[in-house]
Amino acid sequence: MALSIHSHSIFLTTTQSQTSSNPNFLSFHRQHAPTTTFHYFPASKPTIHKLSAPTDTEKWRAKVSFFPAFLNKRKDAKTLKEELLEAIAPLDRGADATAEDQQVVDQIARNLEKVSPIKETLKSNLLNGKWELIYTTSSSILQTQRPKFLRSSANYQAISLDTLRAQNMESWPFFNQVTADLTPLNARKVAVKFDYFKIAGLIPVKAPDSARGELEITYLDEEMRVSRGDKGNLFILKMVDPSYQVPA
Repeated sequence: MALSIHSHSIFLTTTQSQTSSNPNFLSFHRQHAPTTTFHYFPASKPTIHKLSAPTDTEKWRAKVSFFPAFLNKRKDAKTLKEELLEAIAPLDRGADATAEDQQVVDQIARNLEKVSPIKETLKSNLLNGKWELIYTTSSSILQTQRPKFLRSSANYQAISLDTLRAQNMESWPFFNQVTADLTPLNARKVAVKFDYFKIAGLIPVKAPDSARGELEITYLDEEMRVSRGDKGNLFILKMVDPSYQVPA
């Protein structure tokens, strides 16, 4: 889920002899005498080439040539992060993304998730702090139904693991906020229960009991986080302030 202020949703060939039908060659020579002599020349046997099994050295060479090609197919996290940032750069955080753009970004994100250096993301202190949203497929967070000048210019999400609290923040022009309690479901997924919205960052409004969802942190390092919500949305964030603490 997106932890959204607006919607509560947080890739052996054998060669046949020419003489096989005639196994012997017969030569006739007639002498001046009335006696006829026959000379018998047996057909020569075809040479048989036996296939020998590969030696240990040949097997080793085959393995050596195979493994580098296999390993090179899997890109490292640094390369995939560069590809991901390049893919989302022209998309205005996802607001300008076509269905094809979304598919390309999602595939790169899935490849990145496979090489995450941290598998149990909820147990890592790297999750703590304030993150800036740089891409999402959530239209409610992107506010695509509004004119561009009325959309939030930036969105942030903060998480504090010690208190299991989260906070979403919009920037200009409205500065709305929402806070939530987190309940771990496994080593990288949490249930989210919103408690208070703050209109313009000042006026508190209690969230309805139905304001719930789930969020899974699928990739994490000191610079980037990838998350997926229970509505199928993708969220990509970059770290901006690791010391930030979510209000109690």
